[in-house]
Amino acid sequence: MMESMNAIEVDDLTKQFDDFTAVNHLDFEVKNGEIFGFLGPNGAGKTTTVRMLTGIIKPDFGQVSIMGLDIRRDPIRAKQLIGVVPELSNAYTELTAWNNLQFIAELYGVPKKDARQRAEKLLGKFDLYERKDHKVRTFSKGMKQKLILAMSLMNDPEIIFLDEPTSGLDVMSARLIKDMLLELNKEGKTIFLTTHYMEEVNQLCSRVAIINHGKIAAIDAPEKLKMKVGGLKWVEISFNTSVDISDFHTMSGVIDVRMSADKLRLYTNEPGRTVYQLVDYSRSNDLEIVTLNTLTPTFEDVFIKLIGEVK
Repeated sequence: MMESMNAIEVDDLTKQFDDFTAVNHLDFEVKNGEIFGFLGPNGAGKTTTVRMLTGIIKPDFGQVSIMGLDIRRDPIRAKQLIGVVPELSNAYTELTAWNNLQFIAELYGVPKKDARQRAEKLLGKFDLYERKDHKVRTFSKGMKQKLILAMSLMNDPEIIFLDEPTSGLDVMSARLIKDMLLELNKEGKTIFLTTHYMEEVNQLCSRVAIINHGKIAAIDAPEKLKMKVGGLKWVEISFNTSVDISDFHTMSGVIDVRMSADKLRLYTNEPGRTVYQLVDYSRSNDLEIVTLNTLTPTFEDVFIKLIGEVK
């Protein structure tokens, strides 16, 4: 295997279906050991791109390298380096958790002794060991998702591709999956994550690519994308008693004022000045400030703005 600074390299990747260009000359790389987010609206080209990266479909043009291996010229060796967690369960529900793991090990040619050791370790890590001899059809959705993640690790891959790994899970199960991804990343695994959850991107990803209409709209660290997009900031404040909203429209630098539940939200280009004016207002009106926060655009704001710019 060739040494590479990048886990994945994508060069001029293109895929057409009849007259429709699903993926349009993509260029990007995923660094070794990072959690890389891949976002886009429905129909943007996400799924088609991931299928080409994992060797499920062939591109019409361009190249994909997995740890320095061309996935078209050396597909078997390249695929041995990746694990895939699809959005829809691919565990065999009539098999036990143990048998699902052993089946995957056979597919990848993992020696039986190694397969047993890995299965025991993974079932323990994912808190499934006590259910190892139970059929998967008896598992909850969260348990199935943990099993599928364990299955993707049976070949000890360098790169893990995950498609909406927390979709439809309850809060506790989703948090457990996210914690496990962070732990796997600390162990050196590169993670390629597609998700619709913007907060998940903030929590997990060191870099993110946003795709729309088959093109990359932006690629960078989430916080850097927020800084690039910029836009209005707002100051959110709540007092110990009700106030007249019209008092705040005349404040210098305030562009708009809205009520949000029990809080006032003041949209401004000068948040520092606005905070000083709010403190002065509370003093002169003998009010107590209960909460005061300066907020910047969320990653969801960034996402919506960027996909609107790529036509």
